[in-house]
Amino acid sequence: MKEKSGFSINGWLLLAIAVVGFAFLAKPLITLITTNNNDAIFYIVPSVVLASFILRGFYTIEPNESIIQMFLGSYIGTDKKSGFRWTIPFFKRTRASLRIQDFETELIKVNDLNGNPIELSAIVIWRIQDTYSAYFDVEEFEKFIRKQSISALRGLAMKYPYESFHADTQSLITHIEEVADQLKIDVQEKVDAAGLEIIEARINHLSYAREIASAMLQRQQASAIISAKTEIVEGAVGMVQMAINNLESKNIVTFDAEGKRKLVSDLLVVLCSDQGTQPIIQTGK
Repeated sequence: MKEKSGFSINGWLLLAIAVVGFAFLAKPLITLITTNNNDAIFYIVPSVVLASFILRGFYTIEPNESIIQMFLGSYIGTDKKSGFRWTIPFFKRTRASLRIQDFETELIKVNDLNGNPIELSAIVIWRIQDTYSAYFDVEEFEKFIRKQSISALRGLAMKYPYESFHADTQSLITHIEEVADQLKIDVQEKVDAAGLEIIEARINHLSYAREIASAMLQRQQASAIISAKTEIVEGAVGMVQMAINNLESKNIVTFDAEGKRKLVSDLLVVLCSDQGTQPIIQTGK
């Protein structure tokens, strides 16, 4: 069974009808009371019972709120019409919030695709979409979504490496949006049975586990140094080639093989050195 519309009518309309009806009954009732007529009791009791019956059916629904209606264990429907409403007083009514809610999962430790232990948590934004499924198909839907979100997060972390040095490989730390989209899909699949809608799911905390954090930091630093050195060498080679071409094209100097080798060696030392160099100027004899 899925959610269906409950029965209710405009409360203000029924209240106006009730006031008019009791106004017509009030005059003969007052007459019986003032004349000490014993038949007055036969009018008072049913009137009080009817008034109590009608008043019990009134309720209000705030925006993004709903009322689940039950009768003798049977599901009648869900009323989502906000405002002052009235329904059959015999119905049992349970309030259900349709507002957007969020929570942060607990911090979990799991191995990524490369087998490295990592720690991560996520924030999940959700709301109830089907009140029948949420309240009657699962036991405590709030606990259900928390457990299923952790399960989905654990499975997602095992599909991606923590980081990747290849542009065509997605990782948890470099492809944030893609990972968030996949996490949303995974959580939604697990909570569909509870009638819940996942609006957004995103990793909130991500780091290597403590036992390997120091080693991974050193590796990241080494990778950054290698990457920087590679760019420096590539740039230096281009600058040396440009310098030789310009000197020869403008007939400033002509290099033989030994002269080019020496110039290339000196320029690469100057351009690739981590510290400032002190050139030796030859002034002749």
